[in-house]
Amino acid sequence: MHRVILKFRAPPSWRSSRSFLRSQKPFVRHNNTDLHKRLASSDAPQRPQEKSWLWYPGTLLALTGVGYYAYENHQPSRHAVLATLRCSRLARAAISGAIDYKLTLARTFTSEEERLEAVSQCHVRSATKVLNALLANGGIYIKLGQHIASLIVLPKEWTSTMAPLQDRCDATPYEGIAALFLSDMGQTIGELFDDFDPIPIGVASLAQVHVGHHKASGRKVAVKVQHPHLVEFFNIDINMVQSTLGWIKYWFPEFEFTWLGEEMGENLPREMDFVHEARNTARVVADFENIKTSLHIPEVISANKRVLIMEYIQGGRVDDLAYLSQHNIDRNKVALELTRIFNRMVFMNGWFHDPHPGNLLIRPASKSSKSPYNFEIALLDHGLYFDLERELRVNYSRFWLSLIARSSPTVDADRRKYAALVGDITSDLYPVFEAAITGRLSPDGIIEADDGPKSDTQRATGMLDMASQIEEMELARNIVAPGDILVSVLDVLRRLPRRVLMVMKLNDLARHLDHSLATTHSSVRIFLITSKYCMKAVWQDEKNRFREGGLGLGSFLGSAWAFATEYSKITFIELMMDWQASLVKSSAWLRGFYSRGLAGAHDAAAGLY
Repeated sequence: MHRVILKFRAPPSWRSSRSFLRSQKPFVRHNNTDLHKRLASSDAPQRPQEKSWLWYPGTLLALTGVGYYAYENHQPSRHAVLATLRCSRLARAAISGAIDYKLTLARTFTSEEERLEAVSQCHVRSATKVLNALLANGGIYIKLGQHIASLIVLPKEWTSTMAPLQDRCDATPYEGIAALFLSDMGQTIGELFDDFDPIPIGVASLAQVHVGHHKASGRKVAVKVQHPHLVEFFNIDINMVQSTLGWIKYWFPEFEFTWLGEEMGENLPREMDFVHEARNTARVVADFENIKTSLHIPEVISANKRVLIMEYIQGGRVDDLAYLSQHNIDRNKVALELTRIFNRMVFMNGWFHDPHPGNLLIRPASKSSKSPYNFEIALLDHGLYFDLERELRVNYSRFWLSLIARSSPTVDADRRKYAALVGDITSDLYPVFEAAITGRLSPDGIIEADDGPKSDTQRATGMLDMASQIEEMELARNIVAPGDILVSVLDVLRRLPRRVLMVMKLNDLARHLDHSLATTHSSVRIFLITSKYCMKAVWQDEKNRFREGGLGLGSFLGSAWAFATEYSKITFIELMMDWQASLVKSSAWLRGFYSRGLAGAHDAAAGLY
């Protein structure tokens, strides 16, 4: 057997270091004291000690500089910082409010008055926190607050706290508007307009409006310009709103507002596209083309995604009593005409606007106007419309007609049946839904169902009863609901189709304007108009079913008779109410004449005092 001997040859660097390793053996045998001595006596050059008091501030200053540079010059970094700040503001306000509600509703109180006051104060605290967060964030968060302000089924403390957001929008400086024109239109403001007022006449959450003289058309125009910063942060803001509302739902399931974020994500891109608004304008003009109405839609002259040039309308707010008096416009007729316009959109066209008083102007009618009265009502801002499909529209109409009918076992069954069809409203939530539609709520905060306990306030059981108890219709806006009803209201909001919620908002706007105009007719008068359009919608559906073969001749004739008789009955009641309203106005004229002469008579009849 041969013996194999393997020789290992170390790298040169290893061989050259052997003497070093051997020289270190005595060194490692010494204790720590010897070690320190050897280090101290080493011939190696000594490194100067660093001064930490300079190093830390220097590092902090450098990081601050890098962060500032990234914020100013690196868009993703800027977005990340702003998104964190905006989300934390909203989340802190929302979660703090939810905890406040939890603690308040869990307390025990010595009296009902103490409980009502505590819940009311909790509403105010929570709403104020959210309001401050929305104002600090700006942009589409202002729009979120405006949505909350329009939710008529929320406690009044919430809607009144959010109401200032309708007018709390900051204008974009003129320089930003000029830059937007150059980037989007390819021309400067001076090239497009002979005259352009740099100060906007109106500022909303998404856009502002300037007045100018358009060179191409030679007309005085209103120029709607979108706030430039919205596009930069839109996706971030929407995601933050939806994420925050999602976390609130996760930790507090009873406070369910995720649908509000979903609605904003669906509707805001449409509102931010002015080409889409121009198409909406053309459609509503076509819908009212052959209708004898006071409605006027401003003509669109030019539109692109962020700049809309349209006819300029000179007029006053529809609820400006002094303006109406100056032009001899009957405020009763204005309230009734507004209600007709809204209800025609909803129940006949199935496609309706989402207005507020600031989007409605009134002016004297010109000789060429098709208005049946001496005024025209201009409807502005057509960025957002809602469609109401035929089945939902008819079911809502039938539900409304069952509400105005005198209560009976059959009528009560119809109310619950159509509530389920319209909004997936179960029997336990039906009283909350009815209160949201009609405004009926008992003083102790317990909503009265037909089969539930009754309070001392007797509920109107039909349309004719409403005239004498109309104050009760507004009671829901002023009463603090207990915790279980608040949760039920939130449940109803979650279930209701957004279209139905917008119809309710439109009805609330009509009631609000009727009140603001100090009309002399009964407050139930506008409900009669809604009832007539509901009857028209149901009758139109019956005719369609008959033509399609889904309704027999006998049933069709029965429906025709019911429509004719009920419609005539309401028309007669309208005439009586209008006659009573004229008597009230005449009485006011006489009182004014007696105290202040003709000028006083005119002002008194106009509702100015």
